[in-house]
Amino acid sequence: MHETTDVGTMTAGLAVGVTRSAQDSGMAKLTPLHRETVDGMPPADDVEVRVLDAVLLPGDVTPRHSHRHPVTVYVLEGTFTLDLDGRDPVSIETGQVFVEPSGVAMTGRNRGEVPARTLLFYVCRPGEPFADPAPAAG
Repeated sequence: MHETTDVGTMTAGLAVGVTRSAQDSGMAKLTPLHRETVDGMPPADDVEVRVLDAVLLPGDVTPRHSHRHPVTVYVLEGTFTLDLDGRDPVSIETGQVFVEPSGVAMTGRNRGEVPARTLLFYVCRPGEPFADPAPAAG
């Protein structure tokens, strides 16, 4: 896994960064949030890019599940905690990004006192489900 937030390499050759606005600023404000090389992307000619808005209220828990392909989580508000098999729990706070790995059983939770609002981004084959049920932890 490789992470970086190097603006230069993430935006190299990006001519669309030049904009026109009422303020004539001339450049879009591009702020890299996360970059990571992952395994498990769908090997297909046709893929869908999906974006979901998910809200967990205080005390909410997702069913135990896994994903066929990596899912990127961006937390807009609150804290979202993931219990992933074989790993320490991960708490993702407002403004943070985490990539859920493919093929790993997990449960998501809101252990906080405010709603946890997240955006989920992933790529899959058309018609594939978002998640698959995972057997109970042993």
